[in-house]
Amino acid sequence: MATVLITGANRGIGLEFCRQLQARGDQVVAACRAPSAELEALGVRIEAGVDVTSEASIQHLVERLDELPIDILINNAGLLERNTLTHLDVESIRRQFEVNAIGPLRLTAALLPQLPAGARVILITSRMGSIADNSSGNSYGYRMSKVALCMAGKSLSIDLRPRGIAVAILHPGMVSTAMTGFTSSGITPETAVRGLLARIDGLTLENSGTFWHANGEVLPW
Repeated sequence: MATVLITGANRGIGLEFCRQLQARGDQVVAACRAPSAELEALGVRIEAGVDVTSEASIQHLVERLDELPIDILINNAGLLERNTLTHLDVESIRRQFEVNAIGPLRLTAALLPQLPAGARVILITSRMGSIADNSSGNSYGYRMSKVALCMAGKSLSIDLRPRGIAVAILHPGMVSTAMTGFTSSGITPETAVRGLLARIDGLTLENSGTFWHANGEVLPW
């Protein structure tokens, strides 16, 4: 049984992570700003009031965890706001950097003393963070912040290797959630998380730092 901490756990992919991890017998710590009724119904440990953009909030979480060893840290919390070249919103771009790129790095660093050898750090990114794969432009804040997250993940994989900690950089696919407006062309959170867990379960120091699609495809930087 692994102890797994998931951010953004109140809905969408984060909620489904909680559901599937609990079902297979792992100890789940669900971190979120505010719990949903669906999350509360699972009966997992909920740590509410967690804002990954706030140093004080993260430190409060660390204190509440009371040195609990974390076997798998899933940095799932994310923000998607649309920014086009003709309608740039610099504050929106900054918000997305804070949530999508700086937040996961800040939380991982804060929890480092609680990550034992053999632990795994997971960054939920997006194919939109691939420079080589960008064929449609736009979405400046989201794309740029996810590129930054991918770079953070690669650096973490190098810096954490001597500690025996592996890092995965994962794209869940196009998933039908509130973030994507419940797009009809997306896969279900259940399907996405099954694929993501397969990648997490197969993560080792040898393949640490890889940018994967949930289906196992290695994605271009």
